[in-house]
Amino acid sequence: MTVSERAAELFAAEHGRAASAVWSAPGRVNLIGEHTDYNDGFVLPMAIPHRVAVAVGPREDRTLVSTTLGDDGELHQGEEVVVDDLQPGSHTGWSAFPAGVAWALREAGHPVPGMNLMIVGDVPTGAGLSSSHALQCAVALALLDHLGLAPGEPDAPSLAEIARLVQRSENDYVGAPTGLLDQTASLRCVESHVLFFDVRSGEAEQVPFDPRSADLELLVIDTRAKHSHSESGYGERRKGCERAAELLEVKALRDVSAAQLPAALEQLPDELQPLVKHVVTENERVLSTVEVLRSGGYAEIGPLLNASHASLRDDYRVSCLELDVAADAAVQAGALGARMIGGGFGGSAIALISSADRERIESAVRSAFAERSLTEPRVFIAIPSAGAGRDL
Repeated sequence: MTVSERAAELFAAEHGRAASAVWSAPGRVNLIGEHTDYNDGFVLPMAIPHRVAVAVGPREDRTLVSTTLGDDGELHQGEEVVVDDLQPGSHTGWSAFPAGVAWALREAGHPVPGMNLMIVGDVPTGAGLSSSHALQCAVALALLDHLGLAPGEPDAPSLAEIARLVQRSENDYVGAPTGLLDQTASLRCVESHVLFFDVRSGEAEQVPFDPRSADLELLVIDTRAKHSHSESGYGERRKGCERAAELLEVKALRDVSAAQLPAALEQLPDELQPLVKHVVTENERVLSTVEVLRSGGYAEIGPLLNASHASLRDDYRVSCLELDVAADAAVQAGALGARMIGGGFGGSAIALISSADRERIESAVRSAFAERSLTEPRVFIAIPSAGAGRDL
């Protein structure tokens, strides 16, 4: 049973009638291009098969009621909120995510009604795979669908506009300073492709990426680690990038080229130089990866993945023991390249591997974690998958 079918089933059982619609959105893996999105740069994400589904139905009052199926197999109802009373900071917890979407839509002029939401997902939480953004994208599409504004309908907002609405929900309502990578990936990715996205211009290109056609696989290693300073560390680095752009008198670090980097670093205080170095070189790595993929090469991106991890570890300083162990063990066991993904300080790493080497590499990674008395990682293959859509 898919998560969408389960959401529809639970909605009917909970409310005594069928849902009016079920929408789902995927989690994502960013092949390369980390911490570049909020610097107006380039990213290269893909959707994964794991999704969050939202079954919805209207209410007679103006209340938003969200219920989710927890990892414990039990239903958990979030705080009930009146749509007209939604304000940033008015409540916290997981139900702030769907409430924030309703608020963002209301603030954009959409007459959001009272709704029942049943949420079911299989995107691993806390793994840096954007489960929260998958949830918010599915909620946004379901609410817009109810208003007759689903993608493709007359006067419907574009997927790019929906991504920005979800970003506003995350930034201004939930209070997390995220960029546009995750929402855009969840909404706009297509099967067997990665999305080459220019955050500044909004231009997007679907670049073919089907590792299985070359007997390769993209292994995801969920370290199950989440360190307490992840949110504060993310915010500090984002502020550092903004400060560096001010000192360099550019709109964003995207405007610093690789050729300009040495001179730019000389103009900055020591603590900002590594941040700028990472962003500039990571943008270059995205462009190089896209060129390789356009030419049909897959194995050749391995060194770029390794360089990205080294930069995130040494310059941006957002890695951690578990992520380093995952990446290093995979490469030492024969992976073509590996790197951490997401905001850092925990979450997941990816490794590009030969299908024939999968069992050996997985075993080597698990052994490396066991040798250091770390929690056993969760490992699975990421298949480039379809973006958000209506399922029922």
